[in-house]
Amino acid sequence: MFGYVKTDRPNMFVKDTVLYRSMYCGLCKGIGCTCGQRARFALSYDLAFLSVFTHNLADVDVKIEKQHCVISWFRKKPIAVVDNLTKRIAYLNVILAYHKCNDDVIDNGKGRVKRSFFKKAYKKAKRAEPKLEEIVAKRYADLLNVEKSKTDSIDITSDPFGVMMQEVVKELLGEKCDENVLTLAYNLGKWIYLIDALDDFDKDKKKNNFNVFVNSNPEIATKAELIEKKESELKFTFGSVLNTISECASTLNYKFNHDLTDNVLMLGLRNQTKQILENKQCKKTTKF
Repeated sequence: MFGYVKTDRPNMFVKDTVLYRSMYCGLCKGIGCTCGQRARFALSYDLAFLSVFTHNLADVDVKIEKQHCVISWFRKKPIAVVDNLTKRIAYLNVILAYHKCNDDVIDNGKGRVKRSFFKKAYKKAKRAEPKLEEIVAKRYADLLNVEKSKTDSIDITSDPFGVMMQEVVKELLGEKCDENVLTLAYNLGKWIYLIDALDDFDKDKKKNNFNVFVNSNPEIATKAELIEKKESELKFTFGSVLNTISECASTLNYKFNHDLTDNVLMLGLRNQTKQILENKQCKKTTKF
């Protein structure tokens, strides 16, 4: 997806740092074994968190073994063993990466090389997970229609991404998905879309790409100016979404220790929001 869903590392327990790195590396291996080695470049923090989140709620025990990897080939490191749920999320990671590239091509005509880079892996993922592909394709189509309308409504614009996250989580968890999980997933999807839009304000303004914050503030020239003049509105918008996520997270029926999940949902998202509202450039690299 976008790479904003991260841990708040200074406030993590050592055990959770090890678990997160293991899950991140396990998903990377899962992508490699399902969709090919080049598809591993699509790995994102967002999907690593989704793997942690769904394994916990689905009561799928995570087995960690010391293994070699392409980056650490000389020394074994703790890596989560690839299971069926990891494989599903690996396919989803590739599907989302391809559609994001396709969205970039539609937006500004750029990204065709990157899209073609993932095309073979995407075809494998599409065959393996037709339902997840259907969800992502439909919601990206909905998003395109919303953007074509040039609306300045934050709720309308972020809705397709929220619904997509909701439907993806429901597909992965099945009967173990309840209303609290769905509400959390919807708001997490909204947050991802909106934080990306805010972070990309300057780029989208310059390139005349659709951006809900640009559309709703046509008189504002830069992100810095937007944050200065609309700080209270922005804090209210993101605060409402983050508070809903925190409230839902505190009532979920976790099967295992949820310190890591809480770190991301209650601290990591807020830290990312704070950085961007302070007009700091968010690092979206996928390296942990």
